[in-house]
Amino acid sequence: MTDSGMGIRAEDLPRLFHEFVQLDATASKRHEGTGLGLALTRRLVELHGGRIWAESQGEGRGSTFMFLLPFARPVESPAASNDLSTSR
Repeated sequence: MTDSGMGIRAEDLPRLFHEFVQLDATASKRHEGTGLGLALTRRLVELHGGRIWAESQGEGRGSTFMFLLPFARPVESPAASNDLSTSR
């Protein structure tokens, strides 16, 4: 996902997915939240064997968030592989 929002400084990218991290901690903070959303998202992606990361050209230049999940063919259950076309 790419946005044209506030962007992320390069030095903040490594901690972006940590719990309770809020990059805008100034007194004039414009955004609310607990700092858990991206940490939870990272954990869910990792539980599925994937990877998530963010890129940004810096403050005021937007951000891009990407993730990869492994692709696996579904395992056929034994019940689904029974030939039901035979008569008794």
